[in-house]
Amino acid sequence: MTHRRIRPFNTKDTYPEQNLDNDLCQAVVAGKMVYLRGQVPQDLDTRENIAVGDPEGQAEQVARNILLLLAEAGAEPRHICKVTVYLTDIRHRESVYRVLGRHLRGVFPVFTGLVVVALARPEWLVEVDIIAQLD
Repeated sequence: MTHRRIRPFNTKDTYPEQNLDNDLCQAVVAGKMVYLRGQVPQDLDTRENIAVGDPEGQAEQVARNILLLLAEAGAEPRHICKVTVYLTDIRHRESVYRVLGRHLRGVFPVFTGLVVVALARPEWLVEVDIIAQLD
């Protein structure tokens, strides 16, 4: 079985300031499993950073990205099984979790939250990756 790769890209294009050259994608559908790359507060089409300095606004963009990629994978929020949230500051937990909770109301996924020193770009305060399973 060949996996379906959604929105492939190369890191030399997405991170031109870094010396990288990796072929990646935003999501992979492998059978009934859907794996989303860690979503950051960046517009998926323009690569514009959204809501710099605003954890709540960044979480909203991350949630929009997640919903868009799930739809492109043929999935819905109800298919989400696992959510991993990466924060650069524990003080952002409440505002970020409130936003994610609003978008995942009634889904009941397992959640893991981590505080990390940094993300791939210093202006990013939150990153979220998702594992889902189709019906």
